[in-house]
Amino acid sequence: MVPNPDYGFFYFCHSMKKIALIVAGGSGKRMGHEVPKQFLELSNRPVLMLTIEKFRHICNEIILVLPFQHFAYWKRLCEIHHFSIPYTLVEGGEQRLQSVANGLAAVPNGCLVAIHDGVRPLVSESIINASFLMAEQQGNAVTSVKLKDSIREVKEGESKALLRENYMLIQTPQTFQSKRIKEAYTRLIAENIELTPFSDDASVAEYYGESINLIEGSYGNIKITTPEDLLTAEVLIKSS
Repeated sequence: MVPNPDYGFFYFCHSMKKIALIVAGGSGKRMGHEVPKQFLELSNRPVLMLTIEKFRHICNEIILVLPFQHFAYWKRLCEIHHFSIPYTLVEGGEQRLQSVANGLAAVPNGCLVAIHDGVRPLVSESIINASFLMAEQQGNAVTSVKLKDSIREVKEGESKALLRENYMLIQTPQTFQSKRIKEAYTRLIAENIELTPFSDDASVAEYYGESINLIEGSYGNIKITTPEDLLTAEVLIKSS
C-alpha cells in the first residue's frame, strides 16, 4: 500500500507511454433511468465526460469502450456539450471483461494502461499518477480503500464475522504494464474460461500469475450506480 493519500511527494517522471482505457458499458437499470448511467448529467455534463477529463492531462492516449448501440447517442452528446478531447472509440462486448479485452486489442505493448470505470468521475489526478508510477516500477497498481464497516460472510444460510482489517474495497484505475495484461486477457478469452469468477482486471492478472500491488484510493472515488451515488457525487463536487 502506498502511504499518504495526497501523493504530493512523488516526482513523476515516466518513460513509458501512458494510456487510459475507459470502459463504459453500463445500463440505467439500477438508476431507474432509460438513459445509461454514464450519460446521466452531473454538474450539467454527462458523467462519462467528467471521467475522461480526469485523464486528459496525464495520458498520451485515451481509449473509450462503449456498446455499439450507444455510439450515435454519445456522438450527439459530444456535439451538444462541445466535447473535443481526442479519444479512440472501441466497441464493447456483452460483459465488462469482454469489453476490456476489446479495448486492450487497441493498446500496444511496451506502455502503461490504466483501466478505469466510466462512471468513476471523481478520481483524482494524484491517484492516477500514483497508479502509473507503481505500475511502471512494479508491473501493476490496483486502487483500493480500507473497509469502514463491519462485515460478515454469508454461507449456506448462516453468517459469521470477519476481520475487516484483512479486506480491502477495490476501485479503479487498475493500471498495468500493457504486455502483461494483454497476454492475460488473450489467454482468458482463448481458453474460453467462465468469466463469472473474475470481478475485475486484477483478478484476471492474478489468475495468470501476477502478484497484485495495492495503492491507496479515496472514499470520494465512488462508482455511480444508484440515484444515491449521483446525489453524493453532486455534493462532493460542490464541496471540492
